[in-house]
Amino acid sequence: MSAARGVVVSAQIGEDPVSRARRVAPLIEAAASRIEKDRALPPELLEALYENRIIRTLLPKAVGGDEASPETYVRMMSILAAADASAAWCIGQASGCSMSAAYMDLDAARTIWSPREASFAWGVILPNQTARVTEGGFVVNGTWSFASGGRHATWLGGHCKVMEADGTPRLDPDGTPTDRTMMFPRSAMTMREDWNVMGLRGTGSDTYTVKDLFVPTTLTVRRDREDERRPHGRGPLYRFTTTHLYAAGFAGVALGIARGLLDAFVALATRKTPQATARRLADSPALQSGLAQAEGQWRAARAGLLMTLRECWEDAEEGRDLTTDQKVTIRLASTYAIHQAKAVADFAYLESGATAIFEGGPFERRFRDIHAVTQQVQARKNHFETVGQHLFGLEPNPRFL
Repeated sequence: MSAARGVVVSAQIGEDPVSRARRVAPLIEAAASRIEKDRALPPELLEALYENRIIRTLLPKAVGGDEASPETYVRMMSILAAADASAAWCIGQASGCSMSAAYMDLDAARTIWSPREASFAWGVILPNQTARVTEGGFVVNGTWSFASGGRHATWLGGHCKVMEADGTPRLDPDGTPTDRTMMFPRSAMTMREDWNVMGLRGTGSDTYTVKDLFVPTTLTVRRDREDERRPHGRGPLYRFTTTHLYAAGFAGVALGIARGLLDAFVALATRKTPQATARRLADSPALQSGLAQAEGQWRAARAGLLMTLRECWEDAEEGRDLTTDQKVTIRLASTYAIHQAKAVADFAYLESGATAIFEGGPFERRFRDIHAVTQQVQARKNHFETVGQHLFGLEPNPRFL
């Protein structure tokens, strides 16, 4: 079966996600303009992603996943994003969502993720999203936006404030409102296609609504809580939270975009001779130096992120929970990598001159995409404040860790 301009090749048993990403990357790149135009991943590309198990990297092995290390996952994401950021972003969103399977009953998790084409999406928490307690489950009402990959997701989730049967909020022991994520099949919601944005257009991050929907307790979860983790979610991967993997994964997307832009600049500079000069861009000492510094920035940011994840993984494999210092370090490495990637991308775009502004080329879409990445919550510069608080010996805000 063909996909984009290539042929779908099934993943081999034991083949690592990075190898699989390298195989599907040319298919993603060939489909990039269509992804941008349609604001969705085309069916033949989805077929290749499913066949190569690309969305199963962070899923528990008991549910048919890889339980790959965060380092492996980020390396995979960078390869995919160099081909097309929107495709990688959808994969990253679905992968992070799939970690919820570690906190669910096994049969319920298999209901969602056993199908070969299973993919999950969810939106952001807002005050008007509620789940009222009823016999056997919850009655859910809410509207969620930013559902990246929602146009092909088979299941969606809704983060809700839990309300008692009498309408009063349920509170945790510390007095904060209790929240749970409700999970429901695609057929249970109504989608509004409203994703009209500058960058990451192909993610189709639309808005969806459910009204008076009954969701059984087995299809709800409180993710990232030790008291909710199930036996099939006790591996080292699930000592990391979804926040860690979203932060690191989207940093991988930023690094991949920058890599694509930098490679495109090098290719252009070896053949482009600007007007009013007789030498190629590549012959300019200033650009030679600039390229070296940009390459150094990119390599250092990537190395710092991967090293951080590797060191944390080693402790997790020994059965140790992540310390506050490790959580802060993941946040620092991820946020820093995103902004260093943006600086590298800006260099490549700027020095490519007028060539970079044309649609359909290797620069313009990537430039918009990386600037969209930096607007997402994982890239906020106030994360550096959280890191600084910890470095000064103060108590960092746990919500950002």
